Amino acid sequence: MSAISKLDHAEILGLLKDASYNWLAHDGLWFQAVEEKYGTEAASLCNQEAIAQYSEIEAKRIKRRFGISDDGGIPALMEAIQYRMYHLINRQDFVEVSASRCIFRMVECRVQQARKKKGLPDYPCKPVGIKEYTHFAQAIDSRIKTRCVACPPDRHDDEFWCAWEFFIE
Repeated sequence: MSAISKLDHAEILGLLKDASYNWLAHDGLWFQAVEEKYGTEAASLCNQEAIAQYSEIEAKRIKRRFGISDDGGIPALMEAIQYRMYHLINRQDFVEVSASRCIFRMVECRVQQARKKKGLPDYPCKPVGIKEYTHFAQAIDSRIKTRCVACPPDRHDDEFWCAWEFFIE
């Protein structure tokens, strides 16, 4: 029997939260290593490709684990987003929700908040976010379209760091 199987509920949730922080740390360190060696533009392009593929893999695993159907629409996407790796460490919400549309907002973003504490400008993550959210949503339900409402370097409301509209036409 593995040590993990002996953990209680609270310990498993703590371990999962630590895994989320570790995932984010690896993501940041990977980006910085590529950036240092090849420059910011190359690192961003590599990051866009990696996150597109990762988002599809993550979405498909979430669908399989929780029995989310291929044509579940916006409700399925909203459910799946709550199982994403970083959901435990970033505060997010949904607004303007209907059966065919929702706005997802990243209310607290650990990456952007860390940069802010260091006196750095917002990380311009919009190109990465476009790949990430488009590929994740499409892997949940191929009918779902994604539009960026605002994401750095765009100006954004103080209520959120980025916002994404998901809709089915």
